[in-house]
Amino acid sequence: MAPKPRFFSPKKSPRKPLPKQAEAQVESFSHDMRGIARVDGKAVFIDNALPGERVRFRYTERRAKYDEGAAVDILQASAERCAPRCPHVDKCGGCAVQQLQPAAQIAAKQRILLDQLARFAGIEVPDILPPLVAEPFGYRRKARIGIRETRRRGGGRELVFGFREKRSNELTDIDECHVLHPAVATQIPRLKQLVSDCDGRASFSQLEVAVGDDAAAVVLRHLKPLGDADRARWLEFAADTGIHLYLQPGDAATAHRIWPHEGEERLHYALADFELTLAFHPLDFIQVNFAINRQMVQRAVELLDPQPGERVLDLFCGLGNFTLPLARRAGAVVGVEGEGALMQRGRDNAAGNGLDNVEFHAADLTRDIRAHSWAKGGFDRILLDPPRAGALEVLPELQRLGARRIVYVSCNPATLARDAGELAALGYRLTSAGVMDMFPHTAHVESMAVFERVS
Repeated sequence: MAPKPRFFSPKKSPRKPLPKQAEAQVESFSHDMRGIARVDGKAVFIDNALPGERVRFRYTERRAKYDEGAAVDILQASAERCAPRCPHVDKCGGCAVQQLQPAAQIAAKQRILLDQLARFAGIEVPDILPPLVAEPFGYRRKARIGIRETRRRGGGRELVFGFREKRSNELTDIDECHVLHPAVATQIPRLKQLVSDCDGRASFSQLEVAVGDDAAAVVLRHLKPLGDADRARWLEFAADTGIHLYLQPGDAATAHRIWPHEGEERLHYALADFELTLAFHPLDFIQVNFAINRQMVQRAVELLDPQPGERVLDLFCGLGNFTLPLARRAGAVVGVEGEGALMQRGRDNAAGNGLDNVEFHAADLTRDIRAHSWAKGGFDRILLDPPRAGALEVLPELQRLGARRIVYVSCNPATLARDAGELAALGYRLTSAGVMDMFPHTAHVESMAVFERVS
């Protein structure tokens, strides 16, 4: 028998050590709000560095076309630099620019939006809408806190309780968070100690938190059944703080409330300008910043300007955040959502608010929608609020539906710019756009744009 051929994988060349610290002049911001500098002609993206600053930084990654780093000393500070509140800001991925004054943050985000529209769609915005801003701390009403128990080098185990590090799946251990709503933020030390005290902590993977106008909730994801002693510890915490307690032993459908024992498993938020109260489950998608959300909904309705006899379409409608306010103004509104549970939540919210001129449908908006009954009629106005991937697949249908005006709410300026170019090719002209500070201290750029059909 002939000997079997032997295969040898080529040896990988050893990774070159990263250079030591270097100094650089920061020229501008990247679209993820890192400082951009050049060292020996090569671009370096530097965390915690602001445009106009001279910094000393350490390299964190070397790539073929650019390098990455983190500032260790600010040799010449920007006038817009401020002292961050959070001691974890250098490592925690929750905040990218707490060292930049809030007014400068939103101004930078507006420049990013305008640059993306000009660069990728060739569009200059005729009318720049004033930014929507609110209190930059204590605003976040939804968050996911990771829980890991790891082995120490010298033996024993260590609990890590916090958010992901910058550009990493590793967790940063936290003792405080200044962007999280106080209803939960003030409980971080106690929650951390509670997890540490539990016998089954090694099976805990995350803690989902949600805060409504009426109450706060935590959802504990645990991979093994919760023991009686641990269950008693969590129930004591809930009864003492008034925070609703849910356990989630499997996927989202397994989440169930164990305190309080009575009442519907819902939190609520109000849109007072429209005399609406919306109910949501703690694991539902909602806008995390209620103060900005209320301004955003008001602006979207004003810009879309639906009239009493008109039909309005709300695509990617979620649980009715825009749909129900629009129904207060329009003759009829159709909301379409890809997730069936959210669509049902929209129906429940419509019924709970006494609205009978709105209907909700489930549909995959990345696929052909022409077979759906709701898509066979025309619409006077359309609102889009897509995920980060944008709304590219559904855009050609908007022309067929005949809407005179489109309001596009975006959480990603790159896909908004791409889609704005597509809408221009379909006969829609961008008339105004502006940013919203939905996520202060982060690199997330939320925006809104208005498109008019060209006669």
